[in-house]
Amino acid sequence: MPATRDATSSSGSRPRISVVVPAFGCESCLEPLYEKLKLVLEPISPSFEIVLVDDHSPQQDWSVIKALAARDPRVRGVKLTRNFGQHNAIAAGLAEANGDWIVVMDCDLQDRPEEITRLYEKALEGFDCVFAKRADRVDSRGKIATSRLFNFIHGRFAGFKDDASIGNFSIISRRVVRELRKFREGRRNYGIQVHWLGFPTSYIAVTHAARHSGKSSYSVTKQLRHAVATVLSQSTRPLYASALLGLLMALGAAITAVYLIMRKLTVGYTVQGWTSVIVSLFFLFGVLFLNMGVLGLYLGSVFNEVKGRPPFVIERTTYEDNEPRND
Repeated sequence: MPATRDATSSSGSRPRISVVVPAFGCESCLEPLYEKLKLVLEPISPSFEIVLVDDHSPQQDWSVIKALAARDPRVRGVKLTRNFGQHNAIAAGLAEANGDWIVVMDCDLQDRPEEITRLYEKALEGFDCVFAKRADRVDSRGKIATSRLFNFIHGRFAGFKDDASIGNFSIISRRVVRELRKFREGRRNYGIQVHWLGFPTSYIAVTHAARHSGKSSYSVTKQLRHAVATVLSQSTRPLYASALLGLLMALGAAITAVYLIMRKLTVGYTVQGWTSVIVSLFFLFGVLFLNMGVLGLYLGSVFNEVKGRPPFVIERTTYEDNEPRND
């Protein structure tokens, strides 16, 4: 089914399609990204916009974004006051995007703009969300391994499908964006929240390209921290796992006690030495502090959420403040 070419969106003045791109350390990627997006989006509909969100990049991303916006009014730049993280930057872009359909992609050109047409065509078949599945990831072994570890933690502790081939590259409908804007938590995860909404979703296999330049800012430590924070904000499974561990240990201790009593009554055997006692104590206290740590992490997560701070703060944009805002 070919993509429909329409001069205006269904709402008249609203762009037919928006592309939201969080930018961090992508100074050299933004110009070629813009050129490729323009070539891809114009055949779909001349009514489009590109929302570039500078997540307080240490490079000159904002200078490039301002230059692109000055050249083409369809480019809308958003600068955050500090680095809020990729998923919160995506939320900022979704808050500013006006399109009937919104594409979310990375800025490093590993998400090929040419695949947007296929995402759009699939969405027109009746899906509110279409995610790209990277058939053959063009990443280092270390990056793939940490990504799989990240998804494993999600899958086991957060109850979500652990598919490392699915990233943020996707297209969603306007009504999905409206629902995403209702989320109030400060810790965001774009993919998990979109799937949680439950709208009709599909997947297509896409070609994964090599990174245009530079290297990923996601270190192993950052990925693990993000995984733990996401699990704590999205699921209570670790609490159940902690309680189950305590129950199993209590059951094991009861069985051991019964065994020792029966052995004492039948053969008169008494356990000698303190080694087993000390080891048991260290083990029990270790598990106890582990459970307390899990509870402490949840209390810390609750503490951060009840403060009600915004998930992102916009410092400035490339468009005028009196421009009509989207709904």
